[in-house]
Amino acid sequence: MKIKIFIVDDHSLFREGLKLLLSKLEFVEEVFEAANGQELVENYDNFRPDIILLDIEMPVLNGIEAARIILKKNPEQKIIVLSMYSDEQYYVPMIELGVSGFLQKNIDFADVKAAIKEVLEGNNYFSPEILKGIVLNLNSKKDRKNCEVLTKREVEILLLICKGFSNSEIAEKLFISKRTVDKHRENLLLKTEAKNTAGLVVFAIKKEIFTV
Repeated sequence: MKIKIFIVDDHSLFREGLKLLLSKLEFVEEVFEAANGQELVENYDNFRPDIILLDIEMPVLNGIEAARIILKKNPEQKIIVLSMYSDEQYYVPMIELGVSGFLQKNIDFADVKAAIKEVLEGNNYFSPEILKGIVLNLNSKKDRKNCEVLTKREVEILLLICKGFSNSEIAEKLFISKRTVDKHRENLLLKTEAKNTAGLVVFAIKKEIFTV
């Protein structure tokens, strides 16, 4: 199955270069471009991309506000942030919104390709620099309050999720059905107010349930 990708970045040279590389991938059908978040929002319904590669600092409408609008319209939309910045003020709002990945622009194209494939499979993809920043940030703001909101079984499953196990693998490991794990995962997302796996990991680190 071939996919559609929407690149949103105010630097035309970066967009054109990335579009050229993406167009050569065997699984990419079409690549669209926008110079800011407003253009993305206005053209989103016409293109309905499988993946959005989104910059943050842009004129007219920035990436954070654009992601907020798009994810409100379609919570299942897969968004990978491509930014020059890895500061807390940039990645935290995006993770809280529920983006699927966050990469820095200084990476190789092979990493962009890997991120797209991971996200298409339903996983999250965050560059090591971003993960390191998350850990350092949360370690300075440790808070064990409200951990009691989770049951013992939910904490057990949360730990396995943080370690990268799939729902099927968790079910096999704990000798329970996959449907039961699916339900526990739903409850975890609800109780922690996380949008995705990355949000669950952030919660677990913040509450000192899991360490990296």
